[in-house]
Amino acid sequence: MTYYSDELIEEVRSRNDVVDVISGYVRLQKRGSTYFGLCPFHNEKTPSFSVSPGKQMYYCFGCGAGGNVFTFMMQYENFTFQEAMQSLADRAGIELPKQEMSAAQREAADRRSRLLEINKVAAKYFYMLLRSPQGSHALQYFEERKLSKETMQHFGLGYSNKYSDDLYQYLKKQGYEDELLKDSGLVTIDERRGGHDKFWNRAMFPIMDANNRVIGFGGRVMGEGEPKYLNSPETMIFDKSRNLYGLNFARSSRRPHILLCEGYMDVIALHQAGFDNAVASLGTSFTSGHANLLKRYTKEVYLTFDSDGAGVKAALRAIPILKEAGLTAKVINMRPYKDPDEFIKALGAEEYQKRIDEAENSFMFEVRMLERDYDLADPESKTKFFYAVARKILNFEEELERENYIEAVAAKYQIGFEQLRSVVRSEGTRGGLTRERERAPLKSGVNDRKKKEDGMKQSQRLFLTWLIEDERLFDLTKGYISPDDFTEEIFRDVAKVLYEQHAAGEINPAQIISRFTDEEQQREAAALFHARLHPVETRQEKEKALKETILRIKKNSMDVRSGKLEPTDLAGLQRLIEDKKQLAQLQKMHISLD
Repeated sequence: MTYYSDELIEEVRSRNDVVDVISGYVRLQKRGSTYFGLCPFHNEKTPSFSVSPGKQMYYCFGCGAGGNVFTFMMQYENFTFQEAMQSLADRAGIELPKQEMSAAQREAADRRSRLLEINKVAAKYFYMLLRSPQGSHALQYFEERKLSKETMQHFGLGYSNKYSDDLYQYLKKQGYEDELLKDSGLVTIDERRGGHDKFWNRAMFPIMDANNRVIGFGGRVMGEGEPKYLNSPETMIFDKSRNLYGLNFARSSRRPHILLCEGYMDVIALHQAGFDNAVASLGTSFTSGHANLLKRYTKEVYLTFDSDGAGVKAALRAIPILKEAGLTAKVINMRPYKDPDEFIKALGAEEYQKRIDEAENSFMFEVRMLERDYDLADPESKTKFFYAVARKILNFEEELERENYIEAVAAKYQIGFEQLRSVVRSEGTRGGLTRERERAPLKSGVNDRKKKEDGMKQSQRLFLTWLIEDERLFDLTKGYISPDDFTEEIFRDVAKVLYEQHAAGEINPAQIISRFTDEEQQREAAALFHARLHPVETRQEKEKALKETILRIKKNSMDVRSGKLEPTDLAGLQRLIEDKKQLAQLQKMHISLD
């Protein structure tokens, strides 16, 4: 729910021109009446991301992302609708009324606020303990890791006491109740042991969101104990897939790229050495959520993972995720040292900067790692290696990019350019034949039914797109097509509003999108106004295509209703008879677009 009136939502939307807003994020070029650019939501080399000033909507013909200015802010900035509304209202100089929240909403907001408060109190307590006699061995640990007092203060490092209910007792004295403490992820409460701490006898790393609010913790055990590293569980305020350690500082870095590490100590060591653009995932594998988060702040990510087997595997998992998000990835070689922390202690910041400057192209890194699975001294194994590389090269959609990588691999592995190109082409042909086989229709006819369903959806999309492109069609098709003839629920909902707008004298597709608060529904609704129109050149061809589309929609509507009709439904039977008469008239009718 939005909790704002439709009039206010429309005012905020209309005061934020979609081209002006999106051009602040995406480089757009005008082509006719529409602007085009590279889609910010998927990796592409040829612009398929369109922004229409007339419709006040955007749509990507590559990945299907689309909507109005609210949808864009929700997708790009990862905003809720309320956050997008506030951001765009601020941009337009509109003061939003204070929201009257329901009891449930007020309770949720209050709980979120109190959980943030508990985390802040806990962080201060851990910070104080590190600098007390109880925290001396944790302080010694940080000092042995060569961290300065300034760095420890900058990252808010702390210590959790060796007594397993120390934080629990402290927070209880501050007036926090058990139920809230349990939800914070800092305390476990059971009948046998009562309240006890999640973290005890650990060096503590507060985890902050991009707005510098403490949302969770990481802890390294002091002495013996398992697990060595422990992180807060996911809570109402802590989502591991939507946050990165150190991002609150890295987002303000003047460096053009971001360094992606594996551990908290790597991030801290790099920041201390002057590399304030380092971040790490929060004890989980790198995800597409992390990649999209990074995309807000950079276009280039340098992987500085451990140089051991696990680090290599992590890098090989992260590279395709970064590429899919449209980010360029490079890999830093830290050998003979294990991680950035060790490297900087041994060789210093200048040498690390040299490694950044010499970072390896991520594809060439993948090829080098692939090479380890083959014996290049053996002709048969060497042949298999080049075929495996050829299949990887085929993942590049642009021919020029494929040619460049063929050239780079050929030079490195001393194989003729034409030879390798031939291997790539033969693998491409083989892959194409495989894809054709995969597309062969099933004997059950399932593919045929799916094709028919997709064809009908496309016909309905086409007609909705035509309606907003040429409003004369409302009157030309009146009496033949109505919103009820759209058999998909979202198609029908959009059509109803569109017909209402026409009756009121104002077509406003971007306003229709605002009626849907779910991002996926907004994307689907946007697609209904961006169907690829038939490549018709003459008026007669357009008239013919339009008539065929209307006939398909009407006949499908009748078929769907006929299939659901009960024998006792006399009104429904009467309507079908009338529809058949209309269909016969429609078949004889000539639609003129003069």
